[in-house]
Amino acid sequence: STAIGLAVPAAVFSSTEREHVELQDVANSVAGDIADFYDWQVLKAIATITGDGTTTAWSLPSDYDRQLKKTHLWASTFPGAPLEHITDTDRWLGIVVSGFTGTTGQWTIYGDQLHILPALANLATAKYFYQKNAIVDPASGSNKARFSIDTDVFLIDEDALELGIIYKWKRNKGLPYAEEMQDYNDRLSVRVGNDKGSKILVVGQQRYTSGATEYAWPAEIVP
Repeated sequence: STAIGLAVPAAVFSSTEREHVELQDVANSVAGDIADFYDWQVLKAIATITGDGTTTAWSLPSDYDRQLKKTHLWASTFPGAPLEHITDTDRWLGIVVSGFTGTTGQWTIYGDQLHILPALANLATAKYFYQKNAIVDPASGSNKARFSIDTDVFLIDEDALELGIIYKWKRNKGLPYAEEMQDYNDRLSVRVGNDKGSKILVVGQQRYTSGATEYAWPAEIVP
């Protein structure tokens, strides 16, 4: 409050004063920006689909926000390689119309559902990582997507949240904010680096190039 020129309030989310309502909106906006900025490990979760032999469309998890920036879907029926991710809607439509599917099966997302072709066999499973939308810990009950009470805790990084609120508040009020925005971006960069975990120092050149560890052909080649 002192950094943005407000008197320290007794409460924010239970207040109806205009500045406090604006502060509520800014806090939730910045929290959403931070969640979208990176695939934070604290928000990652695994979804499991169990086939019945006929179903090809599956509802997304109730706390689903988005796919990770790099994601695969793995099925128990073909553990040697992930299912092919079809991102082009016209190509997916062509697969549906022609009835032709690839060696390992294919998947896409539309209409808030995840679609798999061909249908998973009965009791076969498919798993994928996703990013949760539950970014707030209310300290009682399930995590949620937005701040609503003053005791809520941000799951990712409260220092980044504070710096982001300061810069965005000043920007919204037409005040100079370049230094505050830089502080916010610097904190995000540090937090992302820490979230990736420690790295082992490798001396010398790697024997394979980027992407070389992906499966080139998901099956045994028999002469």
